[in-house]
Amino acid sequence: MSRILLHSLVFAPDRNSTAFLLTDLTGQLQKLGHQVNVLTTTPHNNVDYNAFDFQAMKKRWFGLLYEDELNGITIWHIKLPIKRNRVFSRMFDYLYFHLMSLIAGFSLLGPYDIVITPSPPLTIGIIGWLLALRRRVPFIYNIQELYPDFAVNQGLIKNKLFIAILRWTEQFVYARSTKLVPISKGFSEIIQRRGISRNKINVISNFVDVNQYPVLPRMNSFSQKYDLQGSFVVYYGGNIGLSQDWDTFLYAAKTLIHLDIQFIITGDGVSREWLENEVRLRSLENINVLGYQEKQIIPYIYACSDICTIPMKAMTTIDTFPSKVYSIMVSGKAVLAQAEKESELWWLINEAKCGWVVLPCQPQSYTDILTHAYSNREELIEMGERGRKFVVENYSNVSIAQKYDTLIRELIK
Repeated sequence: MSRILLHSLVFAPDRNSTAFLLTDLTGQLQKLGHQVNVLTTTPHNNVDYNAFDFQAMKKRWFGLLYEDELNGITIWHIKLPIKRNRVFSRMFDYLYFHLMSLIAGFSLLGPYDIVITPSPPLTIGIIGWLLALRRRVPFIYNIQELYPDFAVNQGLIKNKLFIAILRWTEQFVYARSTKLVPISKGFSEIIQRRGISRNKINVISNFVDVNQYPVLPRMNSFSQKYDLQGSFVVYYGGNIGLSQDWDTFLYAAKTLIHLDIQFIITGDGVSREWLENEVRLRSLENINVLGYQEKQIIPYIYACSDICTIPMKAMTTIDTFPSKVYSIMVSGKAVLAQAEKESELWWLINEAKCGWVVLPCQPQSYTDILTHAYSNREELIEMGERGRKFVVENYSNVSIAQKYDTLIRELIK
């Protein structure tokens, strides 16, 4: 049995995709015989206040730190305010979290045999390395997104000096990690082009709990509530942010408004208010923006959908990977995505033969595929069945946790 310290910006009861994934992964590692401790923040991202009823947090250090337990996993929460959208406010929160992580890690946490730290933010890798150095143990840096690539490609960071500092930080973290674990082969190839040895890299993809997304009847409480039983439903669920190609999505909805197609959007993010305003201004009554939905409701939304979409802007699928595609596929639904040809998302959908991928910023191609799907619904069922089979065989939470288990045991040995 090994003692694992997971150091992460998010964890249960936060309710974003990374928090769900890490909570599931640590639970699986616990089942495989490891003892897991988590050093994270207080809930600050899509907070589930009901979770406090079964995940009670005890104050430590005059409220600067909280402790709780979830399924045998001890979790230390550093107090952080609710997620803020301003860049400098968020940077300050990150710096505070980093400083408190070092203080808590050096003075409070017991012995551990290995440290696992997922990105983002990029700078969390430095803290993970220092926590590992404190105990002279291996350090795994899990690369969920390529930074600063994402911020630079989206124009969020333009200052050349700041970009150079982030590039230096990236190389610093890569060099001091015992192992780098990117979530896709595409990420691995980019990292190798930056001078990192292939021997230092273990590609381990993200995953889905296949039992959480059963194939359910189309007629259910959600379809009845929103009167979706007879319509063709196009569904997007997830972050409503800057990475998504909403212009193409809105173009398709406007073009197809004469057909019995309902576009359903669930989730939240910095672009939600803008998106809702655009829907009103363009009189798109066939779009329904429903906001964040509880995790247990999502399988019912998939069940009443005909096709699920992942509309991504140019370059976003090179430095990120939308893991929601796994939950779409395991729910037995066809996928329509926008992605670059060299991206992992493009490869996955074509390999599984579970849908279509078009290049970003191609609104007419995107709309043409939706028109085709609307007229060929039997084809969507076949695609959904292939997608579910592919994910069950390759991306279940059990099989991916075993890959982490093997890596951890090798490093500790």
